[in-house]
Amino acid sequence: MTDAMTVTEFKDKIQAYCEARNWDQFHGIKDLSIGLVTEACELLEIFRFKSENEIEKLMASVDKKRVEEELADVLFFVMRIAEKYKINLSQAFLEKMKINAAKYPVEKAFNSNKKYDEF
Repeated sequence: MTDAMTVTEFKDKIQAYCEARNWDQFHGIKDLSIGLVTEACELLEIFRFKSENEIEKLMASVDKKRVEEELADVLFFVMRIAEKYKINLSQAFLEKMKINAAKYPVEKAFNSNKKYDEF
């Protein structure tokens, strides 16, 4: 399987999934945002207190499935927010990348992990 699904296809699948369960009533922006953060924290929990070596081993093992599942949960909430609130993610992403490029010009950011206000 490839990464060939479009943003629109993701949003359509999520909309159908949620409509079949009558979940619109539970999916206000606040609760969806809480769900997004909760799932992101569950992803983080997988790596908590692990060394880089332990993480490499985890990502090369069957435990990688846990990471995939949590990433999918995070993606679900991102896409659900975009679908429900009619956010054009492709456009928002490209606009944000322009902003980030201005904050992190190559000549300053190359090989640096500093935040833009530390240059």
